[in-house]
Amino acid sequence: MGLLTHKVERSEIASGDHIYTWRTVFAYSHHGIYVGGSKVVHFMRDQNVVSADPILFSAPLNCSSASSTNVSSTCTNIPDCGFQQKESGVVLSCLDCFLGEKGLLYRFDIGVSPSVFLTKLRGGTCTTAQSDPPEAVIHRAMYLLQNGFGSYDVFKNNCEDFALYCKTGLLVLDQGALGRSGQAASVIGAPLAAIASSPLKLFMTSPAGLVVATAGMYCLTRYATDIGVRTDVTRVKVEELTSFHNCKSSKKRKNENHCDTREVTLNQTDTTAKKRRRCD
Repeated sequence: MGLLTHKVERSEIASGDHIYTWRTVFAYSHHGIYVGGSKVVHFMRDQNVVSADPILFSAPLNCSSASSTNVSSTCTNIPDCGFQQKESGVVLSCLDCFLGEKGLLYRFDIGVSPSVFLTKLRGGTCTTAQSDPPEAVIHRAMYLLQNGFGSYDVFKNNCEDFALYCKTGLLVLDQGALGRSGQAASVIGAPLAAIASSPLKLFMTSPAGLVVATAGMYCLTRYATDIGVRTDVTRVKVEELTSFHNCKSSKKRKNENHCDTREVTLNQTDTTAKKRRRCD
């Protein structure tokens, strides 16, 4: 486990791993789920849909364009490389196409301690949340390959959000809240930390002290948005994902709460029934 990222060799990854690769000189990373057989399931922006994301944010964090993920219909590594349902952003690629030319392979760290999380200076490399068993992770990824993962959103529903859901089964309840992506949290957290630490200039004479304080605020902001510590997340079975999104959309349109809290077990990986919000 590296201080910034966790680079691995191909022989080290296993089915169900959350993997990623850096793009554009480490400007952003693209995430997916390794399902075995040199195949990766990942989430891309639908090229047939015109994005409303501001160019300022969608360009550096665009985990979805075909050019950035190098999905090729002429790839001969595996016969189904580039498979994608119509109007869906979920794609099956071979590992070579996922990594792209000269792309390096990294494994996302799951279930890290808070202290380890805070030492990671780059967002989108780890989470404190625990992973479900590999078979559950692969089941979610393959199900979403056939049924889609909703509309791509650079801050609320991107490639990292997709991989994190496959690994944990957790979704954010609040329609207007930031998604689970550590990359998105970093983009927002860095300027917020700089602004929040500005008043400290009045009390700190050392530039180094101000840098440390700003870095600390940045790390705490990232930690507060991690799905392992957030309170606005819920576990949702992949087969109920469409109903869950419809419930949130209906709530937003009608300003009514169609979700209730009940004693349920929403996933076969839950060991005990817990109170969680669930859509009717």
